[in-house]
Amino acid sequence: MTLKPLRLSALIGLALLVACSSEKEAESSGVESGSDAADGQGETDGSASPGDVEEDSAAADTSTEADAGSGDTVEDTAEADTADGSGSGDTSIEDTTSEPDTTADAEADGSGAPLLPLPGFGTITGACGVLVDELLSPDPSVIVNAIDFGTDPWDNPADLALLTSGGQEMVADGNAGGSSLESEIFSLEVLTRCEGAILVKTETEVVYDISGSITDILVEIDGMKVGVSVTRAVGFPRDAVYTEATASALLSRKLTDIQESTAHVSAGDRWVKQILHVIAYADQHVAAMQAAFAGLDPSIKADTILWVTRSDGNDEFLY
Repeated sequence: MTLKPLRLSALIGLALLVACSSEKEAESSGVESGSDAADGQGETDGSASPGDVEEDSAAADTSTEADAGSGDTVEDTAEADTADGSGSGDTSIEDTTSEPDTTADAEADGSGAPLLPLPGFGTITGACGVLVDELLSPDPSVIVNAIDFGTDPWDNPADLALLTSGGQEMVADGNAGGSSLESEIFSLEVLTRCEGAILVKTETEVVYDISGSITDILVEIDGMKVGVSVTRAVGFPRDAVYTEATASALLSRKLTDIQESTAHVSAGDRWVKQILHVIAYADQHVAAMQAAFAGLDPSIKADTILWVTRSDGNDEFLY
């Protein structure tokens, strides 16, 4: 009787021990099974866990921002290049700065136009460097300028070296007579200093096929031969009123002479056109010449250029 209760108690204790052990194994097995199920679901349907999705999104955002940042960098670089002249704006800046170099080269190789009028005896003002277009025109025209001798009149031979080479040659050659040599010399001086005229022949050197009226100077301007007849608009006393009628009579006579000399000049000396160069004593003489020329019949003026130069300062040697 005593043995049975012991054995029963032992059996009950053993059973309890086994039961507790089984329960712990079951709980442990349940935790492991849940973890495996979660990993297995992720692998089976291809979806990542919420944590993985957030990390992938962050990585994607980072990649997008990096791409956008790369684009911004390119744009900023282009803007920076334009701003500092190293990009697309660079060409215009270089072209602009190269223009002065081109001008400097033109001046250096002699292609730059000289400053007119050229220096010489007397100060020239007014129209200058305007004759070439007029020489090519079939119509008559009028040009007006002035030369000022100040307080220093021209004296020969003291001032001879101050003349152009053509003026010095005219002094040496003289003219056909009369008191007009100085006015003819300074007619050439004005045309040389203003228009680049080159003396070809003086009055006594020009050849004509028929005797008659002659021109005073044969010059070359821009490769063209041009005849120059010189006269003076002045009265006595010097300040006496110079009328339009007086100017018209002088112009009519000189323009008729020009047409005659043009018809008679030899082929070797033939000019493309003639200039009637009037040395005028004062403004009233200039005004009278302009008004008279405008009123002349076109057949008398033909295609002649009327050039009127007013003399100022100590100019008595011209008259």
